[in-house]
Amino acid sequence: MALREIRYREDEVLYKRCKEVVKFDEKLAILLDDMYETMQKANGVGLAAPQVGILKRAVVIDIGEGRIELINPEIIETSGSQNGSEGCLSFPGLFGEVERPNFVKVKAFDRNGKEFELEGEELLARAICHECDHLDGVVFTSHVTEYIDMDGE
Repeated sequence: MALREIRYREDEVLYKRCKEVVKFDEKLAILLDDMYETMQKANGVGLAAPQVGILKRAVVIDIGEGRIELINPEIIETSGSQNGSEGCLSFPGLFGEVERPNFVKVKAFDRNGKEFELEGEELLARAICHECDHLDGVVFTSHVTEYIDMDGE
């Protein structure tokens, strides 16, 4: 595994729609492993492929309950609402209040091409929505209702 360079707010790749993954091969497995290692090193809870410069529909998430990989994810159900502080590894030091669904059901593929469904609530629902947005070129700042000063200044 290797650390990948995280792309920051000015990078055009963050604002482009990603292409579907069609090959479930060793190259994809390496990308997922590298993304997970990069996310862990940066103390994140999620990372999408465009954040490391790859325009593929792949994300990794770990909210402290273990590694989740979503390939070609599609949100198929949402309910409820939650407001909370959100940040992004591509926007270091920037935080804002964002409204997201409190429950999300997503359909995706694993690294071997097997389709599955995953349900998430609260932080997991937030992370799924945030990372899926990245795959469509949408960054969290487009959802912010109020920016938060985390330094208390």
